[in-house]
Amino acid sequence: MIRTFDPNQIQYFAVAFSIILFIVILMLIRKRRIKEEYSLMWLLFSLVFILFSVWRQGLDVVSTFLGIAYPPAALFLILMMATFLIMIEFSMIISKLADKNKNLAQEIGMLHHEIEKIRQHINKTSGN
Repeated sequence: MIRTFDPNQIQYFAVAFSIILFIVILMLIRKRRIKEEYSLMWLLFSLVFILFSVWRQGLDVVSTFLGIAYPPAALFLILMMATFLIMIEFSMIISKLADKNKNLAQEIGMLHHEIEKIRQHINKTSGN
């Protein structure tokens, strides 16, 4: 049985998937699973995907602008850029957190040292 090809079927799937992705991101923000400041890239790229899934010729326009002969290759390029930008954003966040952790560990070490000095001082004064 040979089925006829419906070119709109993939567009319906792409629109549905893009909208579901956007809604899931909003729900994660609402439930505080993702902080608002970290979700901006996800929201931006989900809106880009909604745009390209609704506006079919948009991918042709972008691929022509970028000099890419095959429009789906432009979509792949956009996906790769989104992935790299999100990875860079998370790398910056991880770097900041690593610095904060190091500073906290140093402060805890200094506090432990101060507590030991106070304990020694108390032991000396109570022993006399």
